Amino acid sequence: MNWKRSLLAILTVISMYSVFFSLSQSLGEPQVQSQLELYQTNLILNASSLNQSSNPLVSDSGNIGNITESLIGTDPYAVAQAQYEKALKVTEDSLHDLDIKNKSILDTGEVIASESPRQQLKQNITQNKKLINNLNIKLGIISAKNNKLNIANNYWLNISDQELKKVLTNIWNKEPIIDDKAEEIVNKKLDGWFQLNTLAQLYEHQNDQVKLSEIKLQQKILAGKSVYRLFILSIIPVVGGLLGFGLIIFLIIQLAIKKETSILATNYNQIWQSPWDWETIWQVFIVGFFFLSQVLLPLLFGLSGFNPSGLGIKGKALYVLVSYFFMAGGGLLVLYLSIKSFFPLPEGWFKLTHKKWYLWGIGGYLVAIPSVFLVSILNQQLWQGRGGSNPLLLLALESQDKFALAIFFITASIAAPIFEEIMFRGFLLPSLTRYLPLWGAIIASGVIFAIAHLSLAETIPLATLGIILGIVYTRSRSLLASITLHSLWNSGTLFSLFVLGSKIN
Repeated sequence: MNWKRSLLAILTVISMYSVFFSLSQSLGEPQVQSQLELYQTNLILNASSLNQSSNPLVSDSGNIGNITESLIGTDPYAVAQAQYEKALKVTEDSLHDLDIKNKSILDTGEVIASESPRQQLKQNITQNKKLINNLNIKLGIISAKNNKLNIANNYWLNISDQELKKVLTNIWNKEPIIDDKAEEIVNKKLDGWFQLNTLAQLYEHQNDQVKLSEIKLQQKILAGKSVYRLFILSIIPVVGGLLGFGLIIFLIIQLAIKKETSILATNYNQIWQSPWDWETIWQVFIVGFFFLSQVLLPLLFGLSGFNPSGLGIKGKALYVLVSYFFMAGGGLLVLYLSIKSFFPLPEGWFKLTHKKWYLWGIGGYLVAIPSVFLVSILNQQLWQGRGGSNPLLLLALESQDKFALAIFFITASIAAPIFEEIMFRGFLLPSLTRYLPLWGAIIASGVIFAIAHLSLAETIPLATLGIILGIVYTRSRSLLASITLHSLWNSGTLFSLFVLGSKIN
């Protein structure tokens, strides 16, 4: 074994340790999907205040009332209770696992390659405790609103904020003496449906009809806006899903009838001529992707003393963009240097143009919507809300800043599709056809693509997306097609996060 292979072997061990450590860490983290469900549940709670007899949004049309009922269901409180209880259990289980992991490290003196994973573990424990506290607050209010005061009080017993605990208990149990600062505390520490309903209960107890009327008006306005927002959120998955499902049926039927001349059979018998062997493939992905992104860049940022956790949302957005450009630039440089000696490349490598690339991209996106959705339903049953998620999703969800959202869009919908499609579809997939049949290369590149996102819970859905991206690329022979699909997917996700996370004024 020469020095180059020896070095590559060392970097492989270091990189894979970091990758598998990150994957194991994600097992103890809640999925962003769980938080998305809670955001949507809050919209449902807001919309539940809609009253057909008194709200102008529905009083003139029974059809709108029917649409509203289909969006929020017949028993929104039961739905909300179930979703929040599910989130509480998942978070408590996650905290339990993290505490065991932390205790094991402290008791055994387990060595971790750097301090960063240990800090991340502590941060995850703190975040889970904070989330559990917040879930107990909201579950108590939902229960109290549903006239289940004993259950509500049991939830509030677990609140660490003694001031808020006392205020909530007194307001909802209609104690004769309520803190003079109750209104201020509620406004400061609660928001949305939970704030308005607690204030309504307070004003009703105080018999303040003026403020009570103002709150009810706010609830009605908020309810109408929430219904429209729920409707917007349903457009892409429902319409796109129906179109995508219809397209899947059409493609399958056409394949069965036309066989070799069908759309799915396009370019099926054309393979790439790979001038490099497994060592070049390994070098590009170990050095140019995993080592660079998981070891080298975090180490350099750590040595610089720079800590992004103290930044505001704009700073974090810029940090994500800059670090991604460093990773993408470094990865593409390694790719170029690794294959430079093979120039000029055989025909078909890294091809961008195709006369119908946009149709392949849009069609692939429509097919991906129902495919990934169905897989995600099964995946949720497997992981039960755990397994982690891309941290960028949570940042985008919680961001209300337009500048930050624009930066997230550039990162997720432009930079990421271009870099990842060049690496995974432009280089990896065709390179693997030297050793695997085309369908095997599509699946293998899709699985590696999923693992590279370092989230156990997202591995199966992302592998499904990666396989569809691979099919689109191999059939269209155009990177623009898979880049378009990838960009549409990320843009749709960001749009949903923006609609869910943005405040309703």
